[in-house]
Amino acid sequence: MTYPPPAGSAAPPEHQSAPAFPAQVAPDGPPRPAAGSPAGGSAAPPPPAVPPARRSAFAEGFDRLRAAATTEPGRLRIIGAVLAALVVLFGALTAWQVSARSAAADDVVHRSQPLSADAAEIYRSLADANTTAATGFLEGGQEPRKVRERYDADIERASELLVRAAANSEGAGDAQEEIEQLNKALPVYTSLVETARANNRQGLPLGGAYLRYADEQMRDKLLPAARDLYRAETAQLEQDYADARGWPWAALVSGLLAVGVLGWAQHRHFRRTNRVFNHGMLAATAATAAVLLWLAVGHSLARSGLGDSDRHGAQSLHALNEARINTLKARADENLTYVNRGSVTNDEGVDTYEASYLTSMKELAGKNAGAEAAPAGSMLGRAMELADDDEGEKPVVEAMANVREWRQIHDEAQDKNVAGDYEAAKDMVIGGGGEESTSEFFDQVDDSLVAALKHEQREFTRAAEDGRGALSGLWIGAAVLGVLGAAGAVFGIGRRLSEYR
Repeated sequence: MTYPPPAGSAAPPEHQSAPAFPAQVAPDGPPRPAAGSPAGGSAAPPPPAVPPARRSAFAEGFDRLRAAATTEPGRLRIIGAVLAALVVLFGALTAWQVSARSAAADDVVHRSQPLSADAAEIYRSLADANTTAATGFLEGGQEPRKVRERYDADIERASELLVRAAANSEGAGDAQEEIEQLNKALPVYTSLVETARANNRQGLPLGGAYLRYADEQMRDKLLPAARDLYRAETAQLEQDYADARGWPWAALVSGLLAVGVLGWAQHRHFRRTNRVFNHGMLAATAATAAVLLWLAVGHSLARSGLGDSDRHGAQSLHALNEARINTLKARADENLTYVNRGSVTNDEGVDTYEASYLTSMKELAGKNAGAEAAPAGSMLGRAMELADDDEGEKPVVEAMANVREWRQIHDEAQDKNVAGDYEAAKDMVIGGGGEESTSEFFDQVDDSLVAALKHEQREFTRAAEDGRGALSGLWIGAAVLGVLGAAGAVFGIGRRLSEYR
């Protein structure tokens, strides 16, 4: 039963609103209307959250590594990675440095020393051609066939060697410049010689002038260029020696470091597990120590062999080449003394070619013509010092004895020439007078020096091949053993890690 509302009372509202609260007041600002109030509008959104700063991969990796280092498995993984890296680094450095030294030693044997010998032969061939041309001129209008053939052989030999030097000296700027100069000057020289011969056959005195011009071409252009070529190739030989004999310090230091770290790791393993051996790390240590020992012994043997080839081969060859070249120069001066017959003198009024002959002989065998042994400062004295056996000393001794005879006969011939007996003096120089001549002893000196050069060349080749052979296979062995050593170290650490699973 419902009761109507009392009369005069208002009907209750259908919905009664919530009581209004006073506006919220910020501590330091004006009143802020309550949320949802018509006067205040919608509330301001909260400020966006600031994302955390992005960390670098290095920092994250370092944190992981530091976290791993707090556990024994993590430490073992780090040790294994370091050991493998050190062993691989050692193997790579050994392979790289030994390969470079083996290549340098191979250049010594098959490239730079042969090129140096070829350059010396170019100089010798040119000097001998100049000497032979003067000898043929002294023989008269129609030079002997033997003399002509010797001259042609010298020019042909020098031309062939220049072609070979140009092909094999590519990249050596100084050598290429000298070869180019020789190729330009040689045809000029041969043309002057042929003109001198043509005039000499006709009995014209102009032939002597052309021969003198040819000699100037040889002395001023050809021989200096040939000597510079020889020096450039010899300098390259010395550089190859230095490259081949240099100690591989990076490989040696990395090898010692790898062995030391492997020893420390095994000592640590023993202290923590009381186990004496870890087969993997033991194999890695053995492989690393084998490469290190191989490197030290092999390189020492290579240095010894290459050192012997330098001291008792290359240096002896250099001294003998210098002596032989000086011998040829002295012979050319002697012949030209009689070709020009005093028409060319220096400032002191002395025959230029005679003065040059005396200087060459002094450099070759010392000042005293009657000395039994070559002075230490002379070229033959130097060759004697470098000869390390009887077979090497014997031809040098013979050369010295023949030089003494040559000088004595030359002095006698000069006495006759000064006295006005030119024909007798000339016969004592070129032969044909029934007596001993300087020509005979010159040939004997040259033959003795050739014999000494052949012996020292064999000594060089033997010692250099021994030195090069000591490095054979080392770089390949180092690479293989380095990989095996790294694998052994990883395997040994892996066995320890398996105990934690």
